[in-house]
Amino acid sequence: MSRYQPALLGGLFIGVLSSLPLISAANCCCLWVISGGVLTTYLLQQRTPEAIQTSDALLQGLLAGVIGGIITALANAVIFDAATKMAEFQQAFERPDMPPEVRDMMMWLTTGRSRALLMDGVIVPLYAIFGMLGGLLGTAFFKKKTPPAAPMPPPVQPGV
Repeated sequence: MSRYQPALLGGLFIGVLSSLPLISAANCCCLWVISGGVLTTYLLQQRTPEAIQTSDALLQGLLAGVIGGIITALANAVIFDAATKMAEFQQAFERPDMPPEVRDMMMWLTTGRSRALLMDGVIVPLYAIFGMLGGLLGTAFFKKKTPPAAPMPPPVQPGV
């Protein structure tokens, strides 16, 4: 569990900030997702005395993005169902010039579980990619520098 704690905290950061109605507006360029990946790398580097591997940062960023995407998709499904905009969507689908097949398909896509599944299919992979990019960016910012290797002594020449 403690191995994945940075990814869990980064995913929670991504999911909460991407789900809050006014704060999520700053997520236009996946700001919260990239920031969550950077946070994950920062927390990962703080746990170890040596420099972290780039692959570890990418994996943790990927996990944070997946966790954040799932939290965001679930929270948005709850918020969307509870919002008053649902009535506006239903009124738009009640127009007489809309074919019944299209109306039924749109109602199915915008309600409950089907909307959550559709959002999971888009948000989770997108957040995973941007979480990895944030992890890579965090590696550039927070990776501890390894000391240079000691110079090799000159070879000893026999008989000189």
